[in-house]
Amino acid sequence: MIRRVPTWLALPAVAGLVLFLVYPTGYLIALAVTDSSLGNPLRAFTGSANFGTAFSSPAFVPSLWRSTVFAVLATVVTTGLGMVLAVLLRARGTRFGAVGALLLLPLVTAPVLIGVAWKLLLAPAGGGLAEVFAAAGFAGANPLGSGLGAYLVLLGIHIWQWTPFAVLVLFAALGVVRPELQESARIDGAGPWRTFVTVTWPAVAPTAWAVLVLELVIGYRVFDLIVVITSGGPGFATTLAPYLIYQTGLRGSFDMGTAAAQTLVFALVVGAVATVLTAARARSVKAEQP
Repeated sequence: MIRRVPTWLALPAVAGLVLFLVYPTGYLIALAVTDSSLGNPLRAFTGSANFGTAFSSPAFVPSLWRSTVFAVLATVVTTGLGMVLAVLLRARGTRFGAVGALLLLPLVTAPVLIGVAWKLLLAPAGGGLAEVFAAAGFAGANPLGSGLGAYLVLLGIHIWQWTPFAVLVLFAALGVVRPELQESARIDGAGPWRTFVTVTWPAVAPTAWAVLVLELVIGYRVFDLIVVITSGGPGFATTLAPYLIYQTGLRGSFDMGTAAAQTLVFALVVGAVATVLTAARARSVKAEQP
């Protein structure tokens, strides 16, 4: 006999959902359709005017493209590199070990400290890498001095910071791979790559896809590094969407209505890209089914 759980037992979960999801989302939508400032929100209904203001900004749409390229590149590299490092660590044994612990240092360090450290390292005069650049024939080099250079530096630092997350999760996932299956594949003449494709990957694929989605979301929400290292420059080269929304709502005019509209559009972009990724995952899983 199936016993029904009393409805009142679900009330704490429902209350938490309303408090932390429904109410903030509703308030954000209200800000997006009203004339709102930081000190005086919800002054008057404006309809879609804030969205028009957001898209009329010359920096907003390019920031969405920059954020998307940044997040996609970071996702592919961090997950791929994380898989390689996790396989190498697993080949050493079942323990994460001291090497694995060192790999986690960027992950457990505060993003602001990471930004400060890298800014000091990359300083063209007196920076920690200045002598390295000079020895390589690039004396006085300033990687942050050009738009593309600053963008690639941010991307590289982000990859360095978040690859350990992929390593940690995928290393744990590799624990479910049965060693006897790998040994059988080797006996049958399969090389390392063939063994990985036929034995290892099917076992860790669900976890790898989950890491891809998480890394994508993490790549979209980059903010701390921009504030500390580049402040969105040179020009708008490193002004990604989260930083632009921060500037709109919390700097200058404190236009919370437009910032809310930008946030909603940004959320739709992230959701669309994440949907494409999850659809690719579904097709991959379906293709692997007998």
